[in-house]
Amino acid sequence: MAVDLSFFRSETSEKLRDEGRAEGRDEGRVEGRVESGRESLLLLLTTRGLLDDAIRSRVTACGDPDLLRAWFQRALTAGTAEQIFIGGDEPTG
Repeated sequence: MAVDLSFFRSETSEKLRDEGRAEGRDEGRVEGRVESGRESLLLLLTTRGLLDDAIRSRVTACGDPDLLRAWFQRALTAGTAEQIFIGGDEPTG
């Protein structure tokens, strides 16, 4: 019995594969930004002596690259770790 495989070579299937590849690349870029943001923020907090276990957990649990960037910017000048997280988890544009 022969199996019809023409769908897998069709224009529709090619479009679906291309969309899947594009989504995968986009997700990979976001994941890379998140990982880089976490590493940078943890390094800065460690260098400034502001890192403890609770803050490490909060930073490593964050999956929002914009929020990590906002925290990093605040961490540059914050006098205490609490000042970094003032205002909740909203990025500060």
